[in-house]
Amino acid sequence: MMPNVVVIGSGAAASAAALRAANGGARVTLIERGTLGGTCVNVGCVPSKIFIRAAHIAHLRAHSPFDVGISTHQPVVNRALLLQQQQQRVAELRHAKYETILQGNPNITVRHGQARFKDAHTLTLVETGGAVQDIRFERALIATGAAPFIPAIPGLRDAPYWTSTEALVAAQLPEHLVVYGGSIVALELAQAFLRLGSRVTLIARSTLLAKDDPLIGATLQSILADDGMRVLTACTLRSVSYSQVGYALDIDGEIIHADQLLIATGRTPNTAELNLAQAGIQTDARGAIVVDDHLRTSANNIYAAGDCTAGPAFVYVAAAAGTRAAANMLGGDERLDLSTVPAVVFTDPQVATVGLDETRARQLDIKVETHTLGLEHVPRALANFDTRGFVKLVAAAGSGKLLGAQVIAPEAGEIIQSAALAIHAGMTVHDLAARLFPYLTMVEALKLCAQTFSKDVTQLSCCAG
Repeated sequence: MMPNVVVIGSGAAASAAALRAANGGARVTLIERGTLGGTCVNVGCVPSKIFIRAAHIAHLRAHSPFDVGISTHQPVVNRALLLQQQQQRVAELRHAKYETILQGNPNITVRHGQARFKDAHTLTLVETGGAVQDIRFERALIATGAAPFIPAIPGLRDAPYWTSTEALVAAQLPEHLVVYGGSIVALELAQAFLRLGSRVTLIARSTLLAKDDPLIGATLQSILADDGMRVLTACTLRSVSYSQVGYALDIDGEIIHADQLLIATGRTPNTAELNLAQAGIQTDARGAIVVDDHLRTSANNIYAAGDCTAGPAFVYVAAAAGTRAAANMLGGDERLDLSTVPAVVFTDPQVATVGLDETRARQLDIKVETHTLGLEHVPRALANFDTRGFVKLVAAAGSGKLLGAQVIAPEAGEIIQSAALAIHAGMTVHDLAARLFPYLTMVEALKLCAQTFSKDVTQLSCCAG
């Protein structure tokens, strides 16, 4: 007999798990305290990529490598119409991919409210309308996601600052936007607002993308500065003062005036209100739920997946985790393999990574050989008159086994999966260099960089094998 399953949340991990469990015959109660669909479709991936794409189009109409022969013009941005277009697509996808599917499955019951653990087999649900009910379960999945982390900065709590949520639905573009943060969300939104017409100052507490290869941050900082952004690294926002005339921000003693502030300093797991201790569920210092590779928590009948855990905060990882957790709740034995996780930052050019970078390899005491190829050596980039960026490959010393790849390039996200598959297949850089790659594509940069391990690619003909 299939277990009675409760799923807390309705984003990528929760929905994938609910569907897998329901299709396996389980009776599923899915509990959502807010809007169905979670972060990605509502306030994350989908609206942000629409926003970023619109900014990219605006930029191309004003600036491109072909301005010498194609006339340009400064576009007029109608923020209201762009926002309407963006939110309509968000609503369409939420309805098609979450509301219709979840509510149309006869084995899934959707409830709205705040769930808290009473014990390892009971939840107390405070429904949106105020009613309170205990719900018994045999298995449960926690997939409550994460929310923007707000640092403790004097004056910040009294100011109408933005997080990414407010920024993506802002009715007007600020004249001068200060973005505090140096990671993915900060960089993507900072460049998008810049390209839509705002003056932007980016304040990073460390380097840009500090967890990645240092060459990535340095290269991206130069590119953003060339775009016209002021980028300050290794700086701290000391205090915030807000009045009707705008913000006065103390950045290590320099007072910067702006009319809007975006806080993008990371995210924190949504676990504080779940009463996890009552169910014997352990969390780490950040409040993230500790799980094993089968997504089990410290309570053997309760699982967790997605951004409320300590795993990589990517929607595709969350969905994969939810699917595997559901299978295991039904008696399966599926593990989540995180050995090869590609990641993309949707700046222009994009940043894409997979596997080990040079710094991490050395921290693990792995002897490596690395080669970096500038895009000025990639025929597609030359034909595009856009050679911003590089490809860097990390290989095991001696064997040449590919361990990692770091790419800055236009459409780097379309390149990185080839590297991920090569790593998963155990290929060497010599294997990669010998493969057939279509000519005048950006992905050929992987082959060319692999060839640098044994050849001087500047001495090869255009498409030499």
